[in-house]
Amino acid sequence: MRPDLDLGPQFKKVHLSTLSSHPPIVESPNTAAHWEGLWPDETATQRFAVHLAQGLQNWPGGRDARIELRGNLGAGKTTLVRHLLRAAGVQGRIKSPTYAVVEPHQAGAGDSAWPIWHFDFYRFNDPQEWEDAGFRDIFAGPGLKLMEWPDKVAGQLPPPDWVIALETIDEDQRLVSISAQTTAGQVWLDAWLNSNPSPKPPATGALHAS
Repeated sequence: MRPDLDLGPQFKKVHLSTLSSHPPIVESPNTAAHWEGLWPDETATQRFAVHLAQGLQNWPGGRDARIELRGNLGAGKTTLVRHLLRAAGVQGRIKSPTYAVVEPHQAGAGDSAWPIWHFDFYRFNDPQEWEDAGFRDIFAGPGLKLMEWPDKVAGQLPPPDWVIALETIDEDQRLVSISAQTTAGQVWLDAWLNSNPSPKPPATGALHAS
């Protein structure tokens, strides 16, 4: 395992005195791209996760993407993450980070291995906890970052590349929107649409400049 994939020690609290050596992690695009549509069932969620995992592994910088997942309790955020982790090649049990706040994973093996961090900030009461826990080091390092309940740490997180919002329509259906928030995120959204001219799921959707 490469040193940058030794996930165990990185999960523990770190000294914030080391942060000055990290490069800036703030980026703002001039425009944003947006797509939305309907997922009729969990199979559609899984299909999207497979497409996204393939894209992230091939798009420039995709393996270091920052993706926020938004939606009410039960909207399917964690379900989407689990399908994405499996599609990316994560083996073994996939635990929810609700109590641990973050769960580190490794996708792939050997030279193709890459880290994935799944955050769930639902139980955060004070955004300062994000700083105190040393998560800045994780965000400044390599790996895909998937964030549930990012509003709980408002002002602490770097800008996301994508925001995926899920809205419950009924027991099965979800209204889904994807917003690109960085230049890289816009490139990836264009690439995803170009590789899936009629993205499934959902059945209908559009790319809008905003």
